[in-house]
Amino acid sequence: MGRLAEVDLSLKLKRAEYEERLAAAQTRLTQLRLYCAGLTGDGELGPPVLCVFEGWDASGKGGAIKRLLAEIDVRHVRVVSFAAPTHDEKRHHFLWRFWPKLPGWGGMAVFDRSYYGRVLVERVEGFATEEQWRRGYDEILEFERTLAAEGMLIVKFWMHVSDEEQLKRFESRRDDPLKTWKLTDEDWRNREKRREYEDAIEEMIERTEHELGHWHVVPGDSKKYARVYVVEKVVEEIENALVRHGRPVPDPHAS
Repeated sequence: MGRLAEVDLSLKLKRAEYEERLAAAQTRLTQLRLYCAGLTGDGELGPPVLCVFEGWDASGKGGAIKRLLAEIDVRHVRVVSFAAPTHDEKRHHFLWRFWPKLPGWGGMAVFDRSYYGRVLVERVEGFATEEQWRRGYDEILEFERTLAAEGMLIVKFWMHVSDEEQLKRFESRRDDPLKTWKLTDEDWRNREKRREYEDAIEEMIERTEHELGHWHVVPGDSKKYARVYVVEKVVEEIENALVRHGRPVPDPHAS
């Protein structure tokens, strides 16, 4: 059984619990963000934090990212969306365009889609040769291990939704004039290749999982549950990273 099949997509939160847990996690994340940026505490910079979001179309990446960063000052985080590489970017190694967007010590960045496109859409849609995408696993693994060895915290999310829930969201977007721009012919075509994408996702998770770059597969059929899961997981990962670096973890109840 693969990682996707193990996810319990029935998980939900009632509104009151959702609001309480989300607010608490957002407050704690803001506290940790200021601390790692050297703006509170002893002024020492904390480890760079990179949050990588991948997932099915309409899986809730945007909503999760919005809640993750809702209480953080925009000056203290960089959000980068990656689409298909440009003509110039294709002249370089596929990882080249991601390097300038990485956070430094004391910084935080969120990648809305990422270098994992090499072993997902580029694999399934034939935008990379088989030799290229097969080589991509080791290249990505070494890339992340290099960053982690220099102290970077890498938090990776796969936003997972069922086929039925994805179709429901597609139809909702199709019927809402303010959301139709989110739905493209390519999205519908990708649905027809779900089995191929599932195979690619499972192999991606298996081959790029490492001790400092764990994949968190997010149960996403409930948007409320997914959003809380993401914020709480980033908080947990930052606290663990501070411990690994021998830094004191700020008291969550400190004023």
